[in-house]
Amino acid sequence: MTSSPAARADAAQHRPRQLRSLADGPSRAVLDLAARATAPGRARAWTRRILWEWQLTSVWDAAELVVSELSTNAILVSRPLARPVIRLTLTRDEGDLAIFVRDYCRGTPRPATAGDEDENGRGLLLVEAMSSRWGWYAPEDGTPGKVVWAVLSS
Repeated sequence: MTSSPAARADAAQHRPRQLRSLADGPSRAVLDLAARATAPGRARAWTRRILWEWQLTSVWDAAELVVSELSTNAILVSRPLARPVIRLTLTRDEGDLAIFVRDYCRGTPRPATAGDEDENGRGLLLVEAMSSRWGWYAPEDGTPGKVVWAVLSS
């Protein structure tokens, strides 16, 4: 886990390493969601089903938390846009699970500094704590938005 905010910001801008495909089944699953209040719940349920199929049940709880935080953040920034849609992608490689959440909002995701009484502002800090690495990048196709990702190791 990276310790300083500056180091976290630098580390978060790198893409994850490429994950290799596994021969024993699909290694990539994609779900598009409307930016609605029900989306994080749908994303969690879908993630749990995919992890069951991939036999990655050891990372269920962490994956659900990361998916919930990343999809909630993406939905909150996407609601005012003309394109209020997000994309959740899961990939696996030898026990590692990569979670990608795509939105169409410009801006840089940054961990917030939440006070003791604040109800918001801890999502990316939780993602950082639960994952072996995380970050974000701009889409390669030049469209607005970003992809925020996290990798969980089983």
